Amino acid sequence: MLETAFFYMFAGLTVLGGMGVVLARNTMHSVMFLVFCFFNASGLFFLLDAEFLGIILILIYVGAVMVLFMFVVMMLEVNAAKLREGFLQYLPLGGMIAAILMIEFIAASSSGVFAEGAMATAAHFGQEVNNTKEIGQILYTKYLLGFEIAAIILLVALIGAVVLTIRERKDAKYQNMTAQVKVRREDRVRKVSM
Repeated sequence: MLETAFFYMFAGLTVLGGMGVVLARNTMHSVMFLVFCFFNASGLFFLLDAEFLGIILILIYVGAVMVLFMFVVMMLEVNAAKLREGFLQYLPLGGMIAAILMIEFIAASSSGVFAEGAMATAAHFGQEVNNTKEIGQILYTKYLLGFEIAAIILLVALIGAVVLTIRERKDAKYQNMTAQVKVRREDRVRKVSM
């Protein structure tokens, strides 16, 4: 009973956090809602006895990825007024996509898959089962090809992000390392007799 209450609490807060990500007007608020959503999703992993995944979600996504998102959002200086200019132009297409998604959600929820007897319950394993070891064995044997493909895609995305952010700004001051190394004392210091 208590576990069910915690599940509904974490699941409801995760959905509310996801809605906050989409509906927040300020991009920094959206990032903070995403952090809140990740914390609640990690709570769901803890309820399923997947402590490793819950801790990884907090350490990697909240601790590293979301900090990176915050820096990117702060560096981009997004002009909100310019983003809202074409809102009415895309409203019919966005409304149609939203209506299709709502129909799919209603059809999925009324299909009987989520009925009380149809849903599987999570079974708790004993202390002898190490979920970190089990995840590692499955990940590096059965899903090794997908794991390596995901690593390559992430590497390409990282290189693409670095290439896209490298730009020369006219108002920024840059250091010329070779000119600094070639500096001689005679060029900088002048002896004046008084």
